[in-house]
Amino acid sequence: MQLRTVVITVLLSTLALLGTGGFLSQQIATGLFQERLRQVESEAYRGLSQVKGTLEAVSSTDRTRTVAFVRDTLRTLESDGATVQRDFILQPLPGEGNIYVSAQASGGMTSAVIPEELATAVRENQGQYWQSIGIPQASGVSPGLAFGTKVALPPGREYALYLVYDLESVQETLNYIHRVLGIAGVLLLIVIGGIAWYVTRQSLQPVAHAAAVSEKLAAGQLEERMNVHGEDEVARLAQSFNRMADNLQEQIRQLETLSHMQQRFVSDVSHELRTPLTTVRMAAEVLHDAREEFDPINRRSAELLYNQVERFQSLLNDLLEISRFDAGVVDLDSDNWDLKPIVQRAVDMAQIHADRIGSPLRTHYPQGPVVAAMDPRRIERVVRNLVLNAVEHSEGQPIDIFIGDNENAVAVSVRDHGIGLSEEAASRVFDRFWRADPARARTTGGSGLGLSIATEDTRLHGGRLEAWGQVGDGSNFLLTLPKSRDIELTDSPLPLIPADAPSLEEEEEVLEELGDGVTDGPNEESLEATLAEPEENSGTAAASSSVKEEPTATEQERRREG
Repeated sequence: MQLRTVVITVLLSTLALLGTGGFLSQQIATGLFQERLRQVESEAYRGLSQVKGTLEAVSSTDRTRTVAFVRDTLRTLESDGATVQRDFILQPLPGEGNIYVSAQASGGMTSAVIPEELATAVRENQGQYWQSIGIPQASGVSPGLAFGTKVALPPGREYALYLVYDLESVQETLNYIHRVLGIAGVLLLIVIGGIAWYVTRQSLQPVAHAAAVSEKLAAGQLEERMNVHGEDEVARLAQSFNRMADNLQEQIRQLETLSHMQQRFVSDVSHELRTPLTTVRMAAEVLHDAREEFDPINRRSAELLYNQVERFQSLLNDLLEISRFDAGVVDLDSDNWDLKPIVQRAVDMAQIHADRIGSPLRTHYPQGPVVAAMDPRRIERVVRNLVLNAVEHSEGQPIDIFIGDNENAVAVSVRDHGIGLSEEAASRVFDRFWRADPARARTTGGSGLGLSIATEDTRLHGGRLEAWGQVGDGSNFLLTLPKSRDIELTDSPLPLIPADAPSLEEEEEVLEELGDGVTDGPNEESLEATLAEPEENSGTAAASSSVKEEPTATEQERRREG
């Protein structure tokens, strides 16, 4: 900003100086010319009148005497009239008769310096006339003035008599003034640039200091403050900035304290609940094992107690895991593992829930191992959460699990064809305890923290977990992991938006149908098209683990394009 301000100031000052200098130069040049013209005009008219009267009074008929008289008379015109060099030119006019006196000139002048307009005026009239002319010099052309009149010489011939004034000294004076103005302008620009630099530096230095302090505050150095000098506007700005920084520091400290207290509370409560929960669980297991001996009401109560204790145990474990993530004490047991059996174990564990919902799990694995540096326990938990989430929202439709890899990364995508996700829901689905539809009952007994824990596990591996969905057409969750921790992810081997995603027009039609209250499932043609892709897994976990269908070349190309 300082450089820009100085440059703009110098440029505007240059334009102002050029305009002012041009105006002054024009006025000075005009003044010098008018002053010199007034000096030489009266002198030229007086000299031409005297010489004209003297020459026209000659009545001699002798050529020699006439030539000598004219030469002596013209010599009186050669002088430094008005401190300006003056020369004469005598040029016979066209006509008949003898010529006693030939053309004459002084100072090396010739009739070529006389403009045609002036020569015509002198030839056709009796008065005296003048005009500005250019006089050739060795160094160029210098300005001058030419005054002329018509005279008569024996034996009755007419001549044009001119007085030529050389204004080279005037031009040199004007050139000197121009040089002085130019040097003064350059010096003035330097002074203006220095003043602008100093003023902007003094004005912007506090702003630059405030920016530097702001960057340090943003980087976490909350003790940084601005220096306060004086009582001007800048000092008041520094005081206000420091008060703002103090308030921010205090609020951040309060928030940090509150956050630590909350984390400590969750961790302590979770740990404290484990002992009584273990006792309650043992009692619930005893009651659950003996439920056949109870009457129907007590039998159902024992079953509900057992299921809710199991869910409570899962929620408690998730809370403990989240507290470890928040405390930053999670260890990653990473090594090179094949992703395919890890994913298959997660699919097998979710198979019983999928069978209850009626959603076939279809796996699509590439040939050969898919190896990457990972913690198998955590990645299996991530995939299991994604598959169970897909089962929860599949509406009984098929669920496809894809595995892909490239030179730098491996990926797993879980695609369901259920109720789908809106754009807002896809951006918030990984938040803790967030649900797209709070009124929707859970069927798999999740805690609401599964996707949040999956996000933290993915971040530990340096990977990326993304979600896509369209209302009425299901969703797709994509897990991408680098093959080694030193690789930075750029793209994923699998597309986030699946190849079978509907176009924008089709999505608008679905939304219109949903808005009109259409709640029917997919039509027979779309269902047949969906089921006609990969074959479904059987309802058992063993059959699911045996199905490792390889994608065709067309499908692989479609995924890469997606």
